[in-house]
Amino acid sequence: MAINPDGMIGRLLHRRALARWTDAARNAQDAELAALRAQRQQARQLRTPLQELTYVADTRLALPRIGSNTFARPAGTDWAWRPQLWRGALPDRGLAPARSKDKLGHDLTVFHDCPMGEVAVRQVRNTRDDDLAPFAISVEVFSFAGSFLSLALDVPKGVCDGLRKRHLIRLAATLDREAPVKVFARLNVKHGPNTEQVLETLPDDQVETLAEFDLAHSQLNEKRVERMWIDLMFENPQMNRITLRDLNICRYPRAEM
Repeated sequence: MAINPDGMIGRLLHRRALARWTDAARNAQDAELAALRAQRQQARQLRTPLQELTYVADTRLALPRIGSNTFARPAGTDWAWRPQLWRGALPDRGLAPARSKDKLGHDLTVFHDCPMGEVAVRQVRNTRDDDLAPFAISVEVFSFAGSFLSLALDVPKGVCDGLRKRHLIRLAATLDREAPVKVFARLNVKHGPNTEQVLETLPDDQVETLAEFDLAHSQLNEKRVERMWIDLMFENPQMNRITLRDLNICRYPRAEM
């Protein structure tokens, strides 16, 4: 039976254990070697579960909460998604260096043509009061001798179900930049042998940014939509750190005139 740590018995047991180990630490310098050896073994056995408990507690109790899918959605939204990269902790938090075609998580792929290992992509924890996403993606670039750097984000196939030309796809992102950098967002929709592409520029003077991709004038074959992905492309990214504090995607119908 689990003991409530805030209950009377839980507090009593904690005080006794704390007093025991405080006393052992205070007297370690003069303790008999046999007793000290046994205490060291017990302390080592305690250290692993205590560190694990502290890590999990810090992660769950920090703001915002892990798994949060809270973000603003336009009226009429019929599909919305915040990628797992911004919702939950990855087993492997980063790529340093990030080589071209390396993946972070299941959804994000890095592309660049820099011959040097001067690009790092990491998942970091959001802790600011105004952050809505639990995690962020940090892109650090030092000397950059290439001509392009982009992140390709695979969008779940659910967005393709019932996709029509009357739909708008909205990308909302929260961007921190150490130095000004132009960021382009390109929507790619594969339908049969063809791929429709819509390019937008994210405002370079705003932290909260939006890009709305309108499919109205595309050649989209609504009956053959297979997959969707979004490219984020950075112009002249050298000596910069770009942090994507949040990213989410919504699909909603265009207002009828």
